[in-house]
Amino acid sequence: MALIATFLALIIKEQKPVFASMLVIFVSIIIFLFLVDQIYEIIHMLERIAVTANVNMMYVETILKIIGIAYIAEFGSQITKDAGQGAIASKIEMAGKILILIMAIPILTVIIETVISLIPS
Repeated sequence: MALIATFLALIIKEQKPVFASMLVIFVSIIIFLFLVDQIYEIIHMLERIAVTANVNMMYVETILKIIGIAYIAEFGSQITKDAGQGAIASKIEMAGKILILIMAIPILTVIIETVISLIPS
């Protein structure tokens, strides 16, 4: 499907560049929607492993959110680049990185506290 869309976009781009961009965005979203079920299965499997390993679910949920932010930021950035808006794409990437850093603060805090507690006083 992606290859067909690529060839169609190249052909359409000569006549109607706007339609070519819309085709690329539409096919990208369709591909993402096809993958939602697999993503759900992976998340569900990771949650079961975390419960079995007796890991605090707050950390697992935070890590899954961080991964989700990374994928969504990358997806948005790539679509924006495809539309010829490189400046906006770089802002999406930066916003994703900042959100990831914000989400990671609780985990980093626990790691630092653990390391400090291991150091003999």
